[in-house]
Amino acid sequence: MSANEHNGSQQTDGQSGEPAFRYNAAMAQSIEGKWQKRWDEEGAFWAANVKGGLTDGRGRHAEGSDPYFVIDMFPYPSGKGLHVGHPLGYIATDVVSRYHRMKGENVLHAMGYDAFGLPAEQYAVQTGQHPRVTTEQNITNMRWQLHRMGLSFDDRRSFATIDNGYIRWTQWIFSRIYDSWYDSDFRRKDGGLGSARPISELVAAFRDGSRPIPGHESDGSSWSELDAAERSRILNDFRLAYISTSPVNWCPGLGTVLANEEVTAEGRSERGNFPVFQRELKQWSMRITAYGHRLIEDLGILDWPEKVKLMQRNWIGESHGASVRFRVEGGDGDQEMEVYTTRPDTLFGATFAVVSPEHGLLEHVPQVWTADIPDSWKGGYDSPVEAVAAYRSIAQSKTAKDRLNDAGEKTGVFTGLYAVNPITGARIPVFTADYVLMDYGTGAIMAVPGGDQRDYDFASKYQLPVIYTVQPLPESGDGLDDYRGKAPFVSHDGIVVNSSVETTWARGDALSLDGLRVDAAIEKAIAWLEEAGVGEGRTSYRLRDWLFSRQRYWGEPFPVVYDEAGLPHLIPDDQLPVKLPEVPDYSPKTFDPNDAASNPEAPLSRNEDWVKVRLDLGDGPKTYYRDTNTMPNWAGSCWYYMRYIDPTDNRHMVDPDEFDYWLGPNHNATAGESGGVDLYVGGVEHAVLHLLYARFWHKVLYDLGYVSSREPFHRLFNQGMIQAYAYTDDRGQYVPAAEVETHEADGRTDYTWHGEHANREFGKMGKSLKNIITPDDMYATYGADTFRLYEMSMGPLAESRPWNTRNVIGGMRFLQRLWRNVVDEESGQVRVSEEDPDEETVKLLHRTIHDVTQEMEGMRPNTAISKLIVLNNHLTGLARVPRAAVEPLVLMLSPIAPHISEELWSMLGHGESLAHAPWPTYEQKYLTRETVTAVVQVKGKVRGKLQVSPDISAEELQALALALPAVQERLGGQDPRKVIVKAPRIVSVVPAV
Repeated sequence: MSANEHNGSQQTDGQSGEPAFRYNAAMAQSIEGKWQKRWDEEGAFWAANVKGGLTDGRGRHAEGSDPYFVIDMFPYPSGKGLHVGHPLGYIATDVVSRYHRMKGENVLHAMGYDAFGLPAEQYAVQTGQHPRVTTEQNITNMRWQLHRMGLSFDDRRSFATIDNGYIRWTQWIFSRIYDSWYDSDFRRKDGGLGSARPISELVAAFRDGSRPIPGHESDGSSWSELDAAERSRILNDFRLAYISTSPVNWCPGLGTVLANEEVTAEGRSERGNFPVFQRELKQWSMRITAYGHRLIEDLGILDWPEKVKLMQRNWIGESHGASVRFRVEGGDGDQEMEVYTTRPDTLFGATFAVVSPEHGLLEHVPQVWTADIPDSWKGGYDSPVEAVAAYRSIAQSKTAKDRLNDAGEKTGVFTGLYAVNPITGARIPVFTADYVLMDYGTGAIMAVPGGDQRDYDFASKYQLPVIYTVQPLPESGDGLDDYRGKAPFVSHDGIVVNSSVETTWARGDALSLDGLRVDAAIEKAIAWLEEAGVGEGRTSYRLRDWLFSRQRYWGEPFPVVYDEAGLPHLIPDDQLPVKLPEVPDYSPKTFDPNDAASNPEAPLSRNEDWVKVRLDLGDGPKTYYRDTNTMPNWAGSCWYYMRYIDPTDNRHMVDPDEFDYWLGPNHNATAGESGGVDLYVGGVEHAVLHLLYARFWHKVLYDLGYVSSREPFHRLFNQGMIQAYAYTDDRGQYVPAAEVETHEADGRTDYTWHGEHANREFGKMGKSLKNIITPDDMYATYGADTFRLYEMSMGPLAESRPWNTRNVIGGMRFLQRLWRNVVDEESGQVRVSEEDPDEETVKLLHRTIHDVTQEMEGMRPNTAISKLIVLNNHLTGLARVPRAAVEPLVLMLSPIAPHISEELWSMLGHGESLAHAPWPTYEQKYLTRETVTAVVQVKGKVRGKLQVSPDISAEELQALALALPAVQERLGGQDPRKVIVKAPRIVSVVPAV
């Protein structure tokens, strides 16, 4: 059987001097096109569901086969297309998918598109072209690029978040979250306390009196006596999706509100790097804080990188302390200020209080200053009302970074209010200062300058008292005299002092914390606060509720309308989806952060026929008004993994039987009690955005009984980045990297562009850096298999690595040697031997199968490739290549380079695709051997070490050494000038240049 019969065309016309059947880029492209077409026609990668229309390629259902669900993080279809850095994770999951199919598992591997987002909308603003047009064009291009790569997706399961059928279920999930509340006393099916429950259960409890109605405990009102507005207000305070009026992160540059997770530490937008301001605005929020403890606790059952778990723990920021209530005097009536503190033991050292400029207490400041107020507290204003109003206006114009800048000078003004310390009865002045943010804690702090640097700085500026309530341990050698007048003592490790009274103000008894260690003092202080009824122990979170509204066009509309009284109502499920209307202008109208009267205008508000709608929601036709905000792009990516199970299911978000099979707890041997996707691959940059949001949504759906697993993603793998060199001329302008020439002489390397000096730098690939290389370039020059092989051989998947096009040729040469081991390049005939391999070959084969299997299980394709190269090189040295040795080699290579493997498998006489061929097995008796350490040097420097057999041949050791990524990088795609091998201990490589 000849190569020509399978390829459909000869590789050359015979005039190039190359053998007619040599494997090169032209033949690779012919083979790849052929097999991709055949895979599509045969449904080679179709995953079988338990029931319904999604069967495997032979029309069979799952029928008890073990499931394996592997996916990549939802990509956004950029108009720039893919560059070679993007597919690293996609190829890795494809290698894993193909390997598990060959193990006999039912593999679900699919790809969809996270298609809502700002880039398409910003392009629409600039050009007037509907973002759907741009997005669908981008999806078409990306789909082609991924298909050309030979990725083994079940394309029947593909979809985009902009599909109306998908939007319907995203809106349905929002409706379920809106119609839920968190019952902290409910015992879940997994044994834990706290669960989302239908809001109807809460209403029933209010109605029958089993639960007191908040705000009406003393007036005896029944639920039926309350008007619709009051009932709506009360339920809004419980709903998991609720309407809030609070300070938000307003980004004028993007024309929308951002969640805390979308704002950088520098106080700028993660996308676009625009400044972000605090602004009070009416918004949809999601009560993710109710799940704070569970989101931390369940990290323990996940197979995730520790760094990601740590990032989530730190972002959620669970802390234990006390909520303390201070009576407030000096304003227009009795007020109360609630403070959360992790150090209630320091109440004796609180000498002032600070509230955020957005705090509601500032609505009650007095009209005039009292006579004894220091001028420095007044800020130069004639009254507290004037001072507070002016300071609030200034704070609104600052970004979060400016407000939290520890290095900057602390500013504030006195409010004219005094808070009464519940223990000592001391009246402490209440300031407003912009370093306190409303969305952290309660927006108010008790300031203890003796134990906090920011409070100390503020107290020093405004001449406020400093009381130290903790002193260093005696063994430290320090005393408080070392700190007084110089700095606070901020250590948790100390002895409590200056913390006792004969009579407490709130209760009248004595209290002393003196002499206790800090932790014991905290416990005693909390106990006293609870007994006195002025506070209680509380767990708090750094995590804030998720701001869920966006003042943009290109997103999912909310399934909500408002009646004439402004009360919200859900659109019935049978009327979903609410589709995006046409609008005359996609540009969001921002407001001036310095103008309190200005407001944003969402693009959806410009279609009045869509906004104003007549509906019958159960009590007759009425006029309603649609919500003109849209959901953030995170909404669609919160749950897409479930929709891969059946994107055509019109009856369920996900069918329970199918969910249990693919994602249920312990659904296969690798899934833990968490359940969820078996392998999820994506960038670490999503640790506290997508991953946190998806876990929250999943847990709500779990509580409500729609899914059976506690977590969405059992195993998470973060791939590294592919980086590249970029070049600038002497003016600092980037020049095309592909046109730069390298010059090496006298141990020095120089770079030129069109004869002029160029400077090299290392970092990301990017269009602006003029160093992008596309997969399309690789397909044309080398073929998809060589591209896949190079990406997988560059180094460990979890680490970033440099791209070097010169090194790609090494992968091509390996595939060419394999091709020659099977195919006669002159005749195109198969040239393998049917004789049994010799003992040395058998031993090497079985060791290779064992080692490659381990590397595949550990997601280490780079080292698997090294071992396959060694086996192939060994076979190259034989007079005739045994079929019994080369067929397992082809099978083991197929997850990485599937097209050439399929072609060789077919030429070796196999009529069916190897996509589901059994993975090779090894015999233990051939594996016993001692090992020694071989040192690999390049230019005299150690660049790697290998564990090898004491009787390894010089040829095999050389092949192993040259396959090391560190060696390949230094050879730059060229053959070495010299290799000195002293088996089994040393390999010394001398590069050509």
